[in-house]
Amino acid sequence: MTTAAQPVSAFAGLLDQPLTRYIPGNSPTSTVKLLEKDLGVTTVGELLDYAPRRYIRRGHLQLLGDLVAGERTSFVARVESSSTRRMQRDPRRSLTDVIVSDGTGASLKITFFNAYTAQKELPVGTHALFTGKPELYRGNLSMTGADYAVVDTPDSVTDFTSQSGEVYPIPVYPESGKLTTPRITRAVQQLLLTADLDSLTDPIPHHILEREKLVGLAQAYRDLHRPESVDAFQKAQERFRYQEAFVLQTELARRRHEHASQPVEERPARADGLLSRYDAALPFTLTDGQRTVGEQIQAELAGTAPMNRLLQGDVGSGKTVVALRAMLQIVDTGGQAAMLAPTEVLAQQHYDKIVASLGPLARPDQLDGDPDGTKVVLLTGSLPTAAKRAALLDIASGAAGIVVGTHALIQEKVQFADLGLAVVDEQHRFGVEQRDALRDKAGHTPHTLVMTATPIPRTVAMTVFGDLDVSTLRELPGGRRPIHTHVVGLAEHGPSWERRVWALAGEHISRGRQVYVVAPKIGDDAALPPFDSLRDSLLAAQEQGADGDGPEPATVQWLERLISAQPELRDARIAVLHGRQDPLVKTETMNRFAAGEIDVLISTTVIEVGVDVANASLMIMVDPERFGISQLHQLRGRIGRGEHESTCLLVTRSRPDHPGRERLAAVASTTDGFELAEVDLKLRREGNILGASQSGRKSGLRWISALRDEALVTRAREDAEVVISEDPQLAQHTELLAAIGRVVDENSQAFLERG
Repeated sequence: MTTAAQPVSAFAGLLDQPLTRYIPGNSPTSTVKLLEKDLGVTTVGELLDYAPRRYIRRGHLQLLGDLVAGERTSFVARVESSSTRRMQRDPRRSLTDVIVSDGTGASLKITFFNAYTAQKELPVGTHALFTGKPELYRGNLSMTGADYAVVDTPDSVTDFTSQSGEVYPIPVYPESGKLTTPRITRAVQQLLLTADLDSLTDPIPHHILEREKLVGLAQAYRDLHRPESVDAFQKAQERFRYQEAFVLQTELARRRHEHASQPVEERPARADGLLSRYDAALPFTLTDGQRTVGEQIQAELAGTAPMNRLLQGDVGSGKTVVALRAMLQIVDTGGQAAMLAPTEVLAQQHYDKIVASLGPLARPDQLDGDPDGTKVVLLTGSLPTAAKRAALLDIASGAAGIVVGTHALIQEKVQFADLGLAVVDEQHRFGVEQRDALRDKAGHTPHTLVMTATPIPRTVAMTVFGDLDVSTLRELPGGRRPIHTHVVGLAEHGPSWERRVWALAGEHISRGRQVYVVAPKIGDDAALPPFDSLRDSLLAAQEQGADGDGPEPATVQWLERLISAQPELRDARIAVLHGRQDPLVKTETMNRFAAGEIDVLISTTVIEVGVDVANASLMIMVDPERFGISQLHQLRGRIGRGEHESTCLLVTRSRPDHPGRERLAAVASTTDGFELAEVDLKLRREGNILGASQSGRKSGLRWISALRDEALVTRAREDAEVVISEDPQLAQHTELLAAIGRVVDENSQAFLERG
């Protein structure tokens, strides 16, 4: 089994040295102590890697009295006053006016629009370096939307000024606690002066540096933190962008190489086996994508290297059929296959689907079964003791060829006779330890197939899932009906729109259909809002001058009361489902909904991965702007699973200019999950490709852009494969091994394998 790389202390050099060797100060309030406390930064490399979040580009410094209207300029000034007011034409927007002076008797008003950051960062008494273009207004100079950087004193800006008076680009760092940009800047500048950066060995091979026209490591660090020009910091960023991609791709290539070197039993398909009989009895035709991926998997299972494949496909693309065909190929060779599902509801659904799909082949020990078939066993935590004991015996003896279960599968007492394939469904819901625990059950390296219904852009797949081969299902099986999605904005429409939402639910129920209603929160019976409609709560929030996201998010408990009071739904059978309920209650509720015994299911996002209910044709999401695009798409995928026309209503109380509205419009515009994945990246401005940006060693990836850097990541991947093919253990690339140890720490390792 592939092992995760650990930080390599044997090759510790300058970058791994403690900051205290280069920056003095041991008091609790010293910069070194604050760097450790607030940012987790303790070494030279961690501080050098703490990149500025932006740069302020400057011109020549001037005094306020010398400013000329229409000419972009820079000046150092002190904040004398600051005030914020609402705009008369749009009370939801605000203006912050800052009056500054430079000690010569001249002053200037600078206005910031909706600048909560400026209001916070520019209190009275603050000195800052401002850049902008002053304009004449009613005979006086003023400025709108100036760029600025806080400085300790007016004289400190000379550190960034050339002999000609031009100000170099000034780095602005992510701040935390008492660590302001000036304080971080002083620490970094001191480190640049005291540390011998020229002694650093570059982790990128020289021939790659030349081909990519990249600056060396020492110069890149200097230009990152103290650039003398715009071109300098841009070249430094290009260098670190490639380094980040190359280091990660090297680790992933090493992991692929290690995994491929593990011995595995060849498990070729049999012409007269269960797989061929299953295929012959299929009541539908496989899509082109299912056939292509099936052939890839079939060849890998027959090979001598363990398969390690990610199967991604939109909701309803037929991933389960592909997985079942792989499992049957394993069973045909005398092995076992296990499918790990994140919830009992989903495990039960997979079990029922597999048994129904196999028919007599799943009942070898029954009178109406096929004696040449294979037993399918379900193992979950809520099984009765006798049933659980029987399942464990079937698994250990090998009588069960296919095993479906939840986390119960990875418990110590579960023993497989010959586990040949581990299938992990909705793999992002499992930690690396859980996935490895299932593979460890084999006693040897099994084939692995992980599945996700969350479409992944190619660059993200190469970066986050780079140790896996990726297969994609883009087509939907025949017979699927489209889902029509509409945004219902209650802030800009009258109460008739809300009444129409509930009336539509009644119409679907009257036609024998079922309805999902999704809320962001569970709520509390003891604290239900005193409103009889969603719009009433919105109007009350507006009267109270609520800013931000508007009213408190809708809850399951409150919606149950509202919906039960609707004239069109008074006779409807309504139930609630949420995460605080007992697992048995949740399972029973989903089963009743699947059986058609519930008309309206009011739920939180626990249904995101849930049972198939082909009869559900309407989904009403309340306050959907509180969900991400991927989650909205996954939730919407609960409907449209049968022959009925399906509708999804995104009922929002947010204002029309709320940033979440852009996400809702995107979801309403398409049902293509891959298109939405690209939109999601753009709307989130990408941020950290490996997740939430953190500080210090746990900062993850900060340089790579999944929208911009596909070609770069591809080149880095090819370079990494060459390095690993020639030096699998990186014995000749110790500096690269050390870089992997610094970047791919334990936290990032877990995220890499979880995705």
